[in-house]
Amino acid sequence: MEAVVCGTCTCREASRVLSDVEVVRRVRDGETDLFEILMRRYNQRLYRVARAILKDDGEAEDVMQQAYVNAYVHLDQFGARASFSTWLTKIAVYEALARSRRRGAELHGAFESGEDIMTRIQERAPDPEHQAFATELRSLLESAVDSLPEPHRIVFTLRQIEGLSTAETAECLGISEENVKTRLHRARALLRNDLFARTGAATSGAFQLHLSRCDRVVAGVLEKIRATTTVTDWKA
Repeated sequence: MEAVVCGTCTCREASRVLSDVEVVRRVRDGETDLFEILMRRYNQRLYRVARAILKDDGEAEDVMQQAYVNAYVHLDQFGARASFSTWLTKIAVYEALARSRRRGAELHGAFESGEDIMTRIQERAPDPEHQAFATELRSLLESAVDSLPEPHRIVFTLRQIEGLSTAETAECLGISEENVKTRLHRARALLRNDLFARTGAATSGAFQLHLSRCDRVVAGVLEKIRATTTVTDWKA
């Protein structure tokens, strides 16, 4: 899935032509402000994965900011062996899990094994009645996702809402592809196929990161990274 650039961005033109790897190279060479491109590309994903773990908008925003700062400080450790998006998502997952542990939340066996089962959700095109109730039903869907056990909620968010592949999700969470498939199957079973049929709303519309929060995260991270000496350290 192609990352969405949210909000108004002075780097928009550069964002259209520069790959993640090229942006990282130029940031490390001293063009610090170009880091905004990466934040605009992946704000939505990081917000969703952090919220899937913490179930709190404010804490998810805090995790996003810290994950970006951590990624910026350790850009020298990104070797392009995996995609930048996977590397960044893994940082956000670890930060969110650490915060969850610190506040005493139980992970309920987040890395258990399971059988290898995979099914597909059958989606129906929305009819006019579905369209009329799209907002209310999307809220119902979000509430249903929030009620999932954490291991299933994280996998469902990455695979079904954010559109990562099985392999990418496994890499982000540090689990096997078989476990990803099992948890996704279980999440879908818990949510019920008829819930999705009734909503008529694509899951990609759930848990949207609004522009004000997007801009706030970007501004906060840029303020922090401009105060670091990381660029000097890289060039040394």
